[in-house]
Amino acid sequence: MQRLKKGDIVKVTSGKDKGKTAKILRVYADLGKAIVEGINFSKKHLRRTKDNPKGGIIEKENPIHLSNLMLFCKACNRPVRVKMSELKDNTKSRACVRCNATI
Repeated sequence: MQRLKKGDIVKVTSGKDKGKTAKILRVYADLGKAIVEGINFSKKHLRRTKDNPKGGIIEKENPIHLSNLMLFCKACNRPVRVKMSELKDNTKSRACVRCNATI
């Protein structure tokens, strides 16, 4: 199981957006990166085409490395590490290391 998944709320631990909290939009497991909503923006210059007659500069979210993200625990109200815990019906789930709350 992965430590971070799509839809998780995470906090950025390093980089230009350090301290911001946001939701994961997409995870690239093979690259070890994720796209996070409103984090790591860059500007892209678009050429004029038939589809985009105006062209111009757009801002888009770039992937950020998973090591720079920590899962945000709602029970602790802080970023935490994650452990794997086994439930009574023999299924694995992610849990907060500090408060043992299932995520």
